[in-house]
Amino acid sequence: MAQSLNKSVELQTSGVSYLAMGGKVGKFLIGDVAIEFYPDVNVEQFIQIPWTAINQIGANVTRKKVSRHFEIFTDQGKFLFASKDSGKILKVARNHLGNDKVVKLPTFFQTIITKVKSFKRQ
Repeated sequence: MAQSLNKSVELQTSGVSYLAMGGKVGKFLIGDVAIEFYPDVNVEQFIQIPWTAINQIGANVTRKKVSRHFEIFTDQGKFLFASKDSGKILKVARNHLGNDKVVKLPTFFQTIITKVKSFKRQ
C-alpha cells in the first residue's frame, strides 16, 4: 500500500515520469515534505523525493516560457518528469528549496553550442 510522506498537499497535477524506458503517466502530489509521483497503471511503483534530498530542480526557459519537462537532481541520480503545470511545480519547489536550488537548464541548442566551443578550444 502506497503511503504518502506529505501531511498536506500544496499542488496536485498530472504528468509523466521518464524513469524507465518509455514514460509512465500519473499524478504528482507536491506537499510540505516531498514531491511524489504515483503512476496510474500501478500506484505501488511510486516515486517519493523529499525536499531535503533535492540538490537542484530545473527546466528549460525560452522567451519567458517554462518547458513542460523538468529535472530533479539528487545524490541518488537525476529524475526526468514532464507536466503541463511544470511552472507551478517549480514555484512550489522554490518555496521549499530557495532560489539557489531552482535553476534554468540549458536548451538543446545551448548545449550543442557549448560542446562545439569546447571542441574548438582543444
